[in-house]
Amino acid sequence: MAVPSLLAVFAHPDDESLSAGGVLARHAAAGARTAVVTATWATDTPRAAELAEALRILGARTPRMLSYADARVPHSAPGSVRFCDAPLDEAVRRLVAHIRDFRPDVMVTHDAYGGLPGHPDHVHTHRVTMLAAQPAGLEQLYPDAGAPWQPHALYLATHPRSAVSALRTVIGARKTVYSVPDDQVTTTVDVGPWMDRKIAAVLAHRSEVQRGALPGVIANLPPATRQRLFATEWFIRHAPTVAPRAQTELTA
Repeated sequence: MAVPSLLAVFAHPDDESLSAGGVLARHAAAGARTAVVTATWATDTPRAAELAEALRILGARTPRMLSYADARVPHSAPGSVRFCDAPLDEAVRRLVAHIRDFRPDVMVTHDAYGGLPGHPDHVHTHRVTMLAAQPAGLEQLYPDAGAPWQPHALYLATHPRSAVSALRTVIGARKTVYSVPDDQVTTTVDVGPWMDRKIAAVLAHRSEVQRGALPGVIANLPPATRQRLFATEWFIRHAPTVAPRAQTELTA
């Protein structure tokens, strides 16, 4: 059975590697088409170049950038509005154009909390992706954004509450951590065999390593700790439309 093509949509360069790097590498290794849409940062910035290297490692092709400004880093996209401040319909239309161009079987994005840290750009990326997934298949919506294409399923990258205590040792006990009840997780993926690619992609975001963000923390962890904390990826499956089950699953 063919492995479904996969389009990931995340807020910042490095989110793709941290949240779904293993799944992206796994699908690419199985011969599936994979790609990533990143909501913030301009194409001519150092972080965009780091993203391109990370996607090369993961087998996810050329970056697709919406090129809005990061909510907390104005120089991330000079002259562009912050993603959270952009007209909602405009952002949805831009994403619909990428969905229709790539024509994925399945999509992946942040959960409703925006993942563990609840960053406003993460939350807004979830909102925009949820609003784009079904309209992408409706020909009378956004007719200038390409021929309609309906993804069969949308997976929300998340963390079950049972995993939070271990992760707190990495992200810091005093930081807010968002997670979901374990029974809301529908898909658990062991990405252990693809950990080398996932970690290499995380570390390709060198500016984040240097400033001590999560990629920098991961860079200093022993390999056994990396394996224990990051070799599993969790998702909540959402179906924007009814489709045959065999065509809609992440490889788990």
